[in-house]
Amino acid sequence: MKVSIRHIGPSMIQQMQYPCNECKGTGETINDRDRCPQCKGDKVSQEKKVLEVFVEKGMQNQQKITFPGEADEAPDTTTGDIVFVLQLKEHPKFKRKAEDLFVEHTLSLTEALCGFQFVLTHLDGRQLLIKSNPGEVVKPDSFKAINDEGMPMYQRPFMKGKLYIHFTVEFPDSLNPNQVKDLEAALPAKPSSQLTDMELDECEETTLHDVNMEEENRRKEQQAQQEAYDEDDDMPGGAQRVQCAQQ
Repeated sequence: MKVSIRHIGPSMIQQMQYPCNECKGTGETINDRDRCPQCKGDKVSQEKKVLEVFVEKGMQNQQKITFPGEADEAPDTTTGDIVFVLQLKEHPKFKRKAEDLFVEHTLSLTEALCGFQFVLTHLDGRQLLIKSNPGEVVKPDSFKAINDEGMPMYQRPFMKGKLYIHFTVEFPDSLNPNQVKDLEAALPAKPSSQLTDMELDECEETTLHDVNMEEENRRKEQQAQQEAYDEDDDMPGGAQRVQCAQQ
């Protein structure tokens, strides 16, 4: 190290310490005639090396693959490792959770009630025939599972997780009177909730309308904020809201 002393005022000095320019803080110098022509005395030479990374079946997101002692080398230091961290790329159709796969599928109301079948192209290109059992009714937001069609398990490549299919059901916007009669004849009878004429006379008729709950909640929040703001303006005695001090 080099030490420099500088006078900065009467009876005041400043002392600074910094690495030597010749040895770069190593405490060792090499004559020019003794320097290696390849590294020029730095004791380190640059070279390219190709590492082949093998991703095993079933490896998880953020799992690490380590190459011990393959990092940059330097004199008098322990060579580190090169670590590759896997990042899972999203698939447009399949979602992975550990060893299981999830896929979304939409059924029409007719398919949900009367049966369905469709072909699902798997990640490896195989065509899977998916169909319901005779007489089976699929309810909205229900799940079905297929064993051994999920992801391979890590270090157990012959074992696989499950493939889950999440079903959503599309309902028609409306039905004509003939369709309503046909459905009533085919489906189980309605619960016995018929009202008498006297009961109907005592009731007030209402009208249902469609509503978007997200918009309703947003509107109520804005209304509550406006009411709170108006209450602050109407405080007794002409008091004003306290403003935050500027720092």
